Amino acid sequence: MQPSEVKALLESRLDDCEFHIQGEGCNFQVVAVGEAFKGLSPVKRQQMIYSALSEEIASGALHAVSIKTYTPQQWQAATDNQGA
Repeated sequence: MQPSEVKALLESRLDDCEFHIQGEGCNFQVVAVGEAFKGLSPVKRQQMIYSALSEEIASGALHAVSIKTYTPQQWQAATDNQGA
């Protein structure tokens, strides 16, 4: 799979989220930003992403997925801190 394919799958299955995907083959790093994560524990956030990709993981099309999730406010703070 290509990063663009993973991004398209996530965008079609999770509303109101922005995705940044890196990787190749069957190993990807997913950064997801959205209001959907507000108030959720880190485990619940990851479960949302894994659930959206469950078919591809089960089939082996995706093997290793590293996930980071942020609310828009957390993402803004994280990107602001990278420049510091």
